[in-house]
Amino acid sequence: MNAPPQTPRTYILAGGSGFLGTVLARALAARGDVPVILTRVPARWRGPGRAEAWDGRTVGPWAGALDGAAGVVNLTGTSVNCRHTPANKARILASRLDSVRALAEAMKICAAPPPVWVQMSGSGYFGDTGDRPCAEDTPPGGDFLAQVCIAWEAALAAHKPAGTRGVVLRPSLVIGEQGALPLLVRYTRLWLGSAAGSGRQYLPWIHQADMVGVFLSALDDARWSGPFNICAPEERTNAQFMADLRHVLHRPWVPPAPAFAVRLVARLTGTHPDLVLFGHRMRAQKLAEVGFQFRFPALRGALEDLLN
Repeated sequence: MNAPPQTPRTYILAGGSGFLGTVLARALAARGDVPVILTRVPARWRGPGRAEAWDGRTVGPWAGALDGAAGVVNLTGTSVNCRHTPANKARILASRLDSVRALAEAMKICAAPPPVWVQMSGSGYFGDTGDRPCAEDTPPGGDFLAQVCIAWEAALAAHKPAGTRGVVLRPSLVIGEQGALPLLVRYTRLWLGSAAGSGRQYLPWIHQADMVGVFLSALDDARWSGPFNICAPEERTNAQFMADLRHVLHRPWVPPAPAFAVRLVARLTGTHPDLVLFGHRMRAQKLAEVGFQFRFPALRGALEDLLN
């Protein structure tokens, strides 16, 4: 006798109209669930499920979608890939803290609030670590991005409903169809795929398919609670990462770009040089403890899957 079909579950993806939200929405829909995207411009959403309007700061009609939902994933946050002027720093921090508070306020008025809240943070939590390995319990860094992550994670701890399981993800560079990889590929194909600065800074990474697996496991598995470092097990420095990318794209060695040149280009393009000159030797200790299985544990195989 066939088992009765499972009732579709609803998952809320706050700020989910970008790269990670799109791939997660596809995965949820593929298993029969309904993603609800909270976004400033719902008419632009072309993915599965439905989109609801929200401003990332205040409770509105979107709050009704949380009542009875199986989980919420908060992906909201202004990009850090900009000049870190005082105004931009204020926007970066406020966008993260405001969204946490708005979601928490909405959950308070739900008859059945989501039982799990997956909250993004970042590998920047640790600052520039050099050769020092960083597990989940390693103390945070002291630079601006570390302070943002500290405040972000503290906001979840302060505002999360008592009965909701909270999971904090500190993702490394997610390589996939969008994000940083297409830009790195473009430069490398133009014979500009060099290491940045010394090239010795560690560059943790994860394939987008494994990132989706992390999201789904965090939502489904009650063992997931608190902060998780999110990166593949194979450690790569910036120089090693670019060497693997050149190999997959059949490009020769290119001399490293000196740190002063990276800073000059960052100034001209309106980005922040420390995003590539700083490194985090991050290790995903808690992923190993819960038995997470990577589809792409090695960088070269991950790149070949995405690019070939």
